[in-house]
Amino acid sequence: MSAPASDAGQRSWTAAVRDHVTGLVPEGQALPDRQPAYVASWIYVFGVATLAALLVVVGSGIVLAMGGAAWWHTSGLGHFVNSVHLWSVELFFAAMVVHLWGKFWMAAWRGNRGLTWVTGVVSFITSIGAAFTGYLVQSNFDSQWISGEAKDGINSIGVGGFFNVLNTGQMLLWHVTLLPIGVGIIAVMHVILVRRHGVVPPLDDEGKEVAR
Repeated sequence: MSAPASDAGQRSWTAAVRDHVTGLVPEGQALPDRQPAYVASWIYVFGVATLAALLVVVGSGIVLAMGGAAWWHTSGLGHFVNSVHLWSVELFFAAMVVHLWGKFWMAAWRGNRGLTWVTGVVSFITSIGAAFTGYLVQSNFDSQWISGEAKDGINSIGVGGFFNVLNTGQMLLWHVTLLPIGVGIIAVMHVILVRRHGVVPPLDDEGKEVAR
């Protein structure tokens, strides 16, 4: 049933936001229970593994932040959580690289999916920055050596004035706030675009794709 004519010009901003959010993904594609046969591929398993590892990275990172920068040096529990954080990061990057290269050789930008591909690449680059700042805030000799070696490279590209790798406090804020938020937002955008445009078909079946 359509809205009365008198209400047509009085829609609230909340209704506008609701319509925008529900329009991001076609109806029935947010959590579909059926997918094309070519989705049964290991390349998508690595994509899901990347998202699962990211959730563990964020969760263990929150626990580490609650304990403080040096907590994991003096606590057995803190050392365990730090190890979970490290190995989930390793799994995150390993799965992401396989997924990224696989989608590259599948030309995943076909069919108006260019932005989907770009958000995946930007997420990978932003994640490198998050991992790099993580090595700088270990509060041990490793972080001192890494920051000492990295400062000349950072200064040589002209960003050392506002990205000082020798400033532990500044690097800690980049690592626990700015870069994780950036990775999270881009990852959500990537998933929404995948659901919006669908999964790219194999090269041999490109002509059989059903337009969304």
